[in-house]
Amino acid sequence: MSAKHPIIAITGSSGAGTTSVTRTFENIFRREDVAAAIIEGDSFHRYDRQAMKVAMAEAEQQDNPHFSHFGESANLFGELQELFRSYGETGSGQSRKYLHNDEEAKPYQQPPGTFTPWEPLPASDLLFYEGLHGGVTTDKVDVARFVDLLIGVVPVINLEWIQKIHRDRSTRGYSTEAVTDVILRRMHEYVHYICPQFTRTHINFQRVPVVDTSDPFIARTIPTADESLVVIRFANPRGFDFPYLLSMLHDSWMSRANTLVVPGGKMELAMQLIFTPMILRLVERRRNLLAAA
Repeated sequence: MSAKHPIIAITGSSGAGTTSVTRTFENIFRREDVAAAIIEGDSFHRYDRQAMKVAMAEAEQQDNPHFSHFGESANLFGELQELFRSYGETGSGQSRKYLHNDEEAKPYQQPPGTFTPWEPLPASDLLFYEGLHGGVTTDKVDVARFVDLLIGVVPVINLEWIQKIHRDRSTRGYSTEAVTDVILRRMHEYVHYICPQFTRTHINFQRVPVVDTSDPFIARTIPTADESLVVIRFANPRGFDFPYLLSMLHDSWMSRANTLVVPGGKMELAMQLIFTPMILRLVERRRNLLAAA
């Protein structure tokens, strides 16, 4: 952790909704005039799209049915830790972009599914990471220890699967069967690499549908915000003004001393109310330290 160069990380699996949460943070950064260096977790995958297909085929030949983007062998955990360490110490570090589609790839004159070259981060007030592994810890790395504010986004598993199935079918053209195969292949590494991160987070957001999602593989629609509740768990509730939050978030309640439940449609407002003062404190502390140096 670093007072001069704070790091915020959003962690959650594919289909969890971390991209939507990122947009909320970008709105806070824009409104509060905070310069954030934004890092996508995909940029720390080990393989580009074509190389990943080759690596997956090789894993299957070696009787490894669990090889996926969730695990250590398909990612650059060491490089991610080095970025967080370097940023915390100096306010800089090396990163790159993963170009998901033609629109992202066109300015770089590269094929989609490839990486841009590594380059230094721009000057910033803080580092903001969104991806699969913002709080990952293994016997070789401990990325979580460098993060000042670690946030988990983890819908109940059936909802997470529904969101992934619908996203991959609509934006990537996959069949339900193909997405189901991906989910099954990733499950081992989901349990070992993704789930443990949520015990290290400072705050978790878990969306819970209040409609039937018993069979996520036949669901025709994603449950809407109005058909959901959001369970917000604070690892350390000290310092949070829960009476204020309850008064601002209509129909919310406390289910435990460290757990706030809000209507699904209030999730973005809850994030704004919870995280805006936290971000401002991080930035103010940074600026005071720099001014005193």
